[in-house]
Amino acid sequence: MERPLILICNDDSIFAPGIKALIRSMQTLGDVLVVAPDSPQSGMGHAITINSTLRINRIPNDEGYEAYSCTGTPVDCIKIAVNKLAKRPINLVVSGINHGSNSSINVIYSGTMSAAMEGCIEGFPSIGFSLCNYSYDADFEPCLPYVRHIAALVLNQGLPSGTCLNVNIPSPKKGGIKGVKVARQAKAMWVEELDERTDPRGGKYFWLTGSFRNLDAGMDTDEYALEKGFISVVPVHIDFTAYSAISELSQWNFEPPRI
Repeated sequence: MERPLILICNDDSIFAPGIKALIRSMQTLGDVLVVAPDSPQSGMGHAITINSTLRINRIPNDEGYEAYSCTGTPVDCIKIAVNKLAKRPINLVVSGINHGSNSSINVIYSGTMSAAMEGCIEGFPSIGFSLCNYSYDADFEPCLPYVRHIAALVLNQGLPSGTCLNVNIPSPKKGGIKGVKVARQAKAMWVEELDERTDPRGGKYFWLTGSFRNLDAGMDTDEYALEKGFISVVPVHIDFTAYSAISELSQWNFEPPRI
């Protein structure tokens, strides 16, 4: 029997330690095709390249898998992998392992999760993995057994149509990872601060900074699970429709007044 084909992407670039750890883990489950950005693309969300060209370059390796860097965004990488590079049907799309959390509202901005969501849009079971440690030298080894097991579960059982998984892993503390909790996305936001500065020619420029604000006291959220040392698994749906609001909005009169 043919081994499953697993497509791997990320937003930290094809050279990031997180994707290398993910490749090693996924090679135990199937054949691997890697297509990832040639430079960091964090915060790109679901951006695609439409006003310039895309280029890919084969990245040689001695590990027995195909790897390509792409000049585009994480979503571009998925599109070009599906349409040009995969030589047979893809069985699973995995993105990451991201350097830093993509829990709660961060799922909106994340290039890692957008790659997973694009895989879901294309019709493949898809997972985004993130480690809550922004360090380039973060230790990914303690989380790899969980990463492999979650991926194996999805390979064997599939996912509901239009749904992918957002998996966030706490940075291991004393006592290690306590387990896995299926959770909902916490209600939270970023309080932005724009640091205004002046360049040598007198022109103004800005650095976007800010602080994360968790507004959700629920004990069933991803933020709560992570705080308690558990991996959070949040099912994410690509249908953004707020079904609960349809009934109320249907009562509105959308016809403009006649003059």
